Amino acid sequence: MKVDPRVTSLLTATLILAGCERVETVPDAAGTPTVAAVGPVEVGVETSQGEFVIAVHPEWAPLGAERFLTLVESGYYDDARFHRVVPDFIVQWGLAGDPALTAEWMNAFIPDDPVVASNTRGRIAFAFTEPGTRATQVYINLVDNVRLDSTGFAPFGEVVSGMEVVDALYSRYSEASGGGLRRGDQGRIIAEGNTYLDREYPLLNHLIRARRR
Repeated sequence: MKVDPRVTSLLTATLILAGCERVETVPDAAGTPTVAAVGPVEVGVETSQGEFVIAVHPEWAPLGAERFLTLVESGYYDDARFHRVVPDFIVQWGLAGDPALTAEWMNAFIPDDPVVASNTRGRIAFAFTEPGTRATQVYINLVDNVRLDSTGFAPFGEVVSGMEVVDALYSRYSEASGGGLRRGDQGRIIAEGNTYLDREYPLLNHLIRARRR
């Protein structure tokens, strides 16, 4: 099949802007040209508990990887709180400290990626309520949560160093401080941001900054 160079250029540029240094053009199952990244993109996440590093794999979930890197590059996650830390399950964040910034992004949904990599310990994926509603909130699996694979949660990366920091993030608030995305229970965080979380849940760990390495 002849590949339209305009399509190839657009797809290649998209992944390069997302932080991928080398790409390959490959056809998907329908014969449409797509691109796959060769090699992961590392993101260092500095927290009040220490630092951990995420290797982003665009070949696992290209749309999720691109959105995450876009948010990192824009500084969206800086000064966020790890608002949902559930022992033996997940660590979740992605509501900005500034509610105006959350409002700007919270309905900027991206289409779903197929699940290629499994939700094993240390892997990161987007949280969502319904298909097609991935926006900004992400989670890291604290244990093997392979049951999430069949419900559409597509990992786009994994923690490659500092998992002990992720394990040590404050968890005693559990679901109370920021669970309930699917139940619509995050209204106060969305409306008030860090002002609310710091007042009601002062022991939550902070995400100081996230940057490409």
